[in-house]
Amino acid sequence: MDYVVAKEAIAKPFLKWAGGKTQVLNNIRMKYPTGLGIAITKYAEPFVGGGAVLFDILSNYDMEQIYISDVNRELIVTYQTIRDNISALISRLEELEYVYLSSDESKRKDLYYLNRNRFNNLMTSDNTSVELAALFIFLNRTCFNGLYRVNSKGAFNVPQGSYKNPCICDADNLKAVSEVLQNVRIVCGDYRKSETFIDNNTFAYFDPPYRPLTVSSSFTAYARYGFGDKEQIELAKYIDKLSEMGVFVVASNSDPKNTNEEDDFFDRLYIRHRITRISASRAINSVGKGRGEINELLIASY
Repeated sequence: MDYVVAKEAIAKPFLKWAGGKTQVLNNIRMKYPTGLGIAITKYAEPFVGGGAVLFDILSNYDMEQIYISDVNRELIVTYQTIRDNISALISRLEELEYVYLSSDESKRKDLYYLNRNRFNNLMTSDNTSVELAALFIFLNRTCFNGLYRVNSKGAFNVPQGSYKNPCICDADNLKAVSEVLQNVRIVCGDYRKSETFIDNNTFAYFDPPYRPLTVSSSFTAYARYGFGDKEQIELAKYIDKLSEMGVFVVASNSDPKNTNEEDDFFDRLYIRHRITRISASRAINSVGKGRGEINELLIASY
């Protein structure tokens, strides 16, 4: 059957995502350029992740063209499946949810690792099926802290989380997400691919992998997608180039001064732009005592 979305439905992020922007969305909104949906008719988000800013834009502004991308192929397959094959995806998620929630603790553990192995097998086969997307969402909703982490071989290796009744299939929100994604260009690839889309009528938001504040804080990163200081510098040059074209750019990143007051890495890197420090509740390392209020950077080209 075809799913019909109520007009009042508001699409929200369908994933838990490390570094997700829901909690700092109000701060980012304050950086939106004036004229969204009028003079500024295009939106680009080349590190889409969980998409908190994307869904805010989609829900509140009538943009003519929207572009999103990410290097995480499984994430992009999931976005594409929600857009193009929502009925089959919801049906499969409902099956996964029913079996998982109706099982005892021991059986749930077996199911989790069985599905994790199946997901990893599908990853290595370049699979783009509904099953891959369904398992991606299932694992996101049932794994520890909703992390996405892979080992050096590219295999997803996050352990099971301890949730009593995880919402594996939020059908209403998935239908709303599918509706708003219908005219969105969804690309798997490096952020540089966005250059053919972006022009001076574009608002572009960049949320790259954060520069780690400590050695241990990088444990949530995509292990197969290295993003060190060299990549941060290359991204800054790309943002400088877009700014020179007249593109309205906002970027997020960590604030090195949380752990080292002398670290001016981003202040020097983005000296041509406006840097605002905002407060966010994040984990600065992998243990509980490293969690708390820290500063993050919002970098605007205007």
